Amino acid sequence: MTLDAPSLLRQLFDRAVEVADPMQSLAAVLPPKPAGRVVIIGAGKASARMAEAVEAAWGPCEGLVITRYGYARPCAGIEIVEAAHPVPDAAGMQATRRMLDLVSGLGADDFVLALISGGGSALLTAPAGDITLAEKQALTDALLASGAPIGEINGIRKQISAVKGGKLAAAAYPARMLALMISDVPGDDPGDIASGPTVGSTGDAARALAALNRWNVTPPASITTYLTAGGAPLAPEDIRLSHVQNVIYAAPSQSLAAAAELAQTAGIKVDILGDALEGEARDVARAHAAAALDRQAALPPGSPPVLLLSGGELTVTRRGNGVGGPNAEYALALAIALDAAPGIHAIACDTDGVDGAAEVAGALIGPDTLKQAAAKDVIAAQALSDNDAHHFFEHIGGQVVTGPTLTNVNDFRAILIQPR
Repeated sequence: MTLDAPSLLRQLFDRAVEVADPMQSLAAVLPPKPAGRVVIIGAGKASARMAEAVEAAWGPCEGLVITRYGYARPCAGIEIVEAAHPVPDAAGMQATRRMLDLVSGLGADDFVLALISGGGSALLTAPAGDITLAEKQALTDALLASGAPIGEINGIRKQISAVKGGKLAAAAYPARMLALMISDVPGDDPGDIASGPTVGSTGDAARALAALNRWNVTPPASITTYLTAGGAPLAPEDIRLSHVQNVIYAAPSQSLAAAAELAQTAGIKVDILGDALEGEARDVARAHAAAALDRQAALPPGSPPVLLLSGGELTVTRRGNGVGGPNAEYALALAIALDAAPGIHAIACDTDGVDGAAEVAGALIGPDTLKQAAAKDVIAAQALSDNDAHHFFEHIGGQVVTGPTLTNVNDFRAILIQPR
């Protein structure tokens, strides 16, 4: 069976993104527009697209949504504000304050629709207590470099925020609220998506301090002081959250299933390794390379190809000074571990179109990846050591660049294995 492996892998990734596009998926879960005052709020990389989908169904609406720079969409009534991600900025903080003001003072007869997606943790910025934006930025940068999993990072964020961990919903009480969410977190916990602005926190300040210590992150003194004093928890049973309904309507599992269905129509056998994988990108890559080589060794000549699919959110512990992200680093480590094995190609991309902080979704690899690099005097092992995967793939033309995808269901990884 002859396949254009890179083209097929890109088609599978595009399909995974397509089914999570709010314009394709949100209308099915959107109720009829309630009577009375309706306010739309939201934050995340997909939130502007979600707002666009709401107005396509309900017509012009009142509201305010915060999205990443470059991810705005045209809306007739809902105001779209762009701000920084993954490290917050003043635009995000100012818009968050305006959002809190917008929902404060609503009554029991009013209705709030919250549109929440990945990226909202950085875009919704309201440091608690005396913590400054600069201190919040420094902590965010340190956490992103530490290799800590997203669940622990978000647990810390909730404790030092006046908007996360259910506090956005609390500000709107006693209004009724429906929060529609696109999951970008392993396990699809609503409290982890954008650090749960409409979901009470089950963590506490002591746990946040322990996580900082575990990942060798020393926060600014004001943050340590605030956490030592008890942080800013809001329990799930708080009365101010009693009028909130949280609904995840799009998740990584659905995107992987759609990609698997497309691959199966091409006669490929699919094995989904999981939609919630976590861990250091290079370590997971080595494990997946070993699994791919084992699967290939067991394939009889002439048998159909096998596709290994996985999702979740991998991490990178910053060791060097290069430019990269978990998907590109995974792809680079995978290429090194496969060592030019014939018949094995792979793609690793973030479905939001941004791998790390670069405007690159991820990368494609194949049996010739290391040879192409060597021909340009690019040393794969050195690039991995420097966390410089994006530049590595830029040199050999292996980057996947999508621009804003307007959705976010986390990492997408596919390894296509053909018989030797």
